[in-house]
Amino acid sequence: MIDLLSIEILKPRWTALIAKLSETFGEELDLQGIIFLIGVQELGKGKKDFSKDEKQDLMHIATCKLLSMHGFYELEKIDSEGWPHYKMISKPPKMQLKEQDMLLKQCIIEYFKLRGILDSQS
Repeated sequence: MIDLLSIEILKPRWTALIAKLSETFGEELDLQGIIFLIGVQELGKGKKDFSKDEKQDLMHIATCKLLSMHGFYELEKIDSEGWPHYKMISKPPKMQLKEQDMLLKQCIIEYFKLRGILDSQS
C-alpha cells in the first residue's frame, strides 16, 4: 500500500496550498481545479480557451504527472503539438475514493513544493 500522509498532517498542508493558490488566482480552487491547473502548467502553452476534450486531456496529463511521482507513470513522449503522453509503469493499487483523494492531494503538495510555491515546512 502507498504510504499516505495522515489526515491530520495532510489537512494543514492542503489548507496552506489552497490559501496560496487562492491568493494567486483570486478564487478558491478545489481538487479538480488544481488538477486542471497542473495540466495547463505541464502542457506549457499558457492560458487559452480549451475545448471540453482538451480539458479532459489536461486533467489526464496532470493525473499522470502526479502519479509519476510514485512511479506509476512515466513520460513517454511529447507529440508534435506539444502534448505530453505518459505510459503506465505499474498499476496503482485499488483504493477507496477517500484514499485516492489523499494520494492526489499528497502528490499535489509535493508538486508545488518542488516548484517553490510551498516551502518545505508546509
